[in-house]
Amino acid sequence: MSEYATVQKSALKLKGIGDISAGKKKKKKDKQSKHRLEQVATSQSDEEVKTKKAYVDKRTPAQMAFDKMQEKRQMERILNKASKTHKHRVEDFNRHLDTLTEHYDIPKVSWTK
Repeated sequence: MSEYATVQKSALKLKGIGDISAGKKKKKKDKQSKHRLEQVATSQSDEEVKTKKAYVDKRTPAQMAFDKMQEKRQMERILNKASKTHKHRVEDFNRHLDTLTEHYDIPKVSWTK
């Protein structure tokens, strides 16, 4: 029982309940500070609207042409891949393997199995 002899015996104190917390009061904000905050918020939103309306494409004509060609080539690749069936892809792969030297030989892929 000597272990429990040094324990303090008192009631549990909770925040927000009791005499101590009732004495504190919240500070009221000034009306001027609210007014300033509103002005800052409205000025920021006005600037955002102006920047959104005044968006200008800063790319050079060469960059725009490059991006256009990239999109075109990508669409061609997609259409090319979509037009082939699996059987045709396997046949093309086997033809490609036939053109390689035996040093890099890989067993042929069979589409019948």
